Amino acid sequence: MREADPSGEWVAALSHERLPFISYPFEWPFSMLKDAALLQLRLTSAALAEDLMLKDASPYNVQWRGSQSVFIDIGSFEHAQSGEPWTAYRQFCMLYLYPLLLEAHCGVPFQSWLRGNVDGVSPLDFRRLFTYRDALRRGMLRHVFLHASLERRHADRGSDMRQELEAAGFDKRLVESNVAQMTRLVNQLRPRAPESAWQDYAQTCSYDDRETLAKEEFVRRAVGERRRSLVWDLGCNDGRYSRIASERSELTVAVDSDRAVVDVLYQALLAEENRSILPLVLDLADPSPAIGWRNRERMTFLERGLPDLALCLALVHHLSIGRNVPLREFVDWLRSLDCEVVVEFP
Repeated sequence: MREADPSGEWVAALSHERLPFISYPFEWPFSMLKDAALLQLRLTSAALAEDLMLKDASPYNVQWRGSQSVFIDIGSFEHAQSGEPWTAYRQFCMLYLYPLLLEAHCGVPFQSWLRGNVDGVSPLDFRRLFTYRDALRRGMLRHVFLHASLERRHADRGSDMRQELEAAGFDKRLVESNVAQMTRLVNQLRPRAPESAWQDYAQTCSYDDRETLAKEEFVRRAVGERRRSLVWDLGCNDGRYSRIASERSELTVAVDSDRAVVDVLYQALLAEENRSILPLVLDLADPSPAIGWRNRERMTFLERGLPDLALCLALVHHLSIGRNVPLREFVDWLRSLDCEVVVEFP
């Protein structure tokens, strides 16, 4: 990113740190989306204090350095205009608030909703999911029912509404109040506990302590002393082996289809301030596709960077038996990664 003075000469240049792996909001568990939302709100509040505004409120503008959220869209900052409302409010609701409310109030995972529409969930569509009784739930009356009603009524009056707001004395203090209120709401949201078959896998699996230690030692030997740029732990569960791999890698991407398991792992990594393991919700039998304009806005999981090493521990039988993936197909897929692979067969 560069900045020019009035003469046209470049006076400054901003070089962005290159992140080792890009992830998308539909691959995050509840707590990651919530923390990304809170980062967006903190930045919006800080921008307002400097008479600036964030024109976008998209979780695609947030990435992760392990468990640390990183805002990547410096171009979203612009000078705040007099009488201007929180212009990114609708986008924040569609891509942050509504997915979080969906899981917090209904226990419905938001990942497939965000994956199904790159722009998120519209106020009118989200409103149709609820009855008037739901208006009493936290955040629903103002941000869902009233929002949908106003959108239906004023859909074609964008420029007129801005002029009316300015004439009515709408100023920055009201935007600051809206952002502060939204921050309190998001902070209070908690996911409804999902049913998880794998959250206690470490305690209920068939390995005893001796066998678990032997498996850890085998993985440690397989990882070896050579440092790698990117490791995948496929079917990571609680991240036990992701941590071993991360000792010799710049980044370990730990994926599991169980969103509750990944959420617990993320919170543990966050508490540890771990920057070398990125936990993601991903179903290997139905991995993230390319979406958006010409299927090029968001890349497939494979297109975002192939690993130097892939761990496939206690995974094969889940895909072959549980998801009917032929073993030959799975092996062919592993070969296509063109990397070292550690496979545990049942």
